[in-house]
Amino acid sequence: MSVEVAHDQDEHKSSAGRVQSVDRAVALLNAVSASSPGGSPAAELAADCGLNRATAWRLLATLEHHGLVERDPVTNRYAIGFAISRMAATAGVDVLVRRAHDVLERLSRQTGETANLAVVQRLGLTYVDEVVPPVVLSARWLGRQVPIHATSAGKAFLAWLPEGDVEAMLASPLPEYTATTRTDQRALRAELAEIREQGYSVSVGELESQVYGVAAPVLDSGRRPFAIVSIWGPRDRVPESRFAELGALAGEAAAEVAAAMA
Repeated sequence: MSVEVAHDQDEHKSSAGRVQSVDRAVALLNAVSASSPGGSPAAELAADCGLNRATAWRLLATLEHHGLVERDPVTNRYAIGFAISRMAATAGVDVLVRRAHDVLERLSRQTGETANLAVVQRLGLTYVDEVVPPVVLSARWLGRQVPIHATSAGKAFLAWLPEGDVEAMLASPLPEYTATTRTDQRALRAELAEIREQGYSVSVGELESQVYGVAAPVLDSGRRPFAIVSIWGPRDRVPESRFAELGALAGEAAAEVAAAMA
């Protein structure tokens, strides 16, 4: 029996109720997570985990298939995938809300508008916390799921995703909700590039015609978004002339939430 075949058989054996191949996959995920922002090559990850390269490559290919890691096609380096960020956001919502709530309260007082926190769940964004100024009558978006392409929060999320994840999330035709909804893929991608440059996104009535807003991503150590801070209100209170001011405040609040979760 060859060493490689014996090694493959070992992968399916369990020890103390554990499955060895799963143990190895988890070790690789931990090694990828500990990598520099640019990721690590398969050979380096294999060495870190005490695996031969063939086994590490097969496990990484499986993890990549499920979106748990992503491979840069140019450098062949691996980084944590979008599926991990989505799982972490879902699992850690209660902790995230507790640590972010004071930031949202202050942001709402500063701006006089509604401040929201959103996370990605399934194929849309869900608002998991919200602070509304006491003197303002406003619709409640808490618990509401909204499309990725038609809100400032969704576009802030998309703008910081790797290209492969953007492709997957925009694979279906984009529905039009108002006259200003971005439904053209090329125009939306151009806007995402602008969002990355300025650090925040905007919505000019793209989901509901009278609702305007701005948003900024909460980024992890690998510069991947795991939540979104947004500020929004009626068009007469949140005109485009306020976007730069509100965008800067949203960015500061998002950075503060990221620091609280680090």
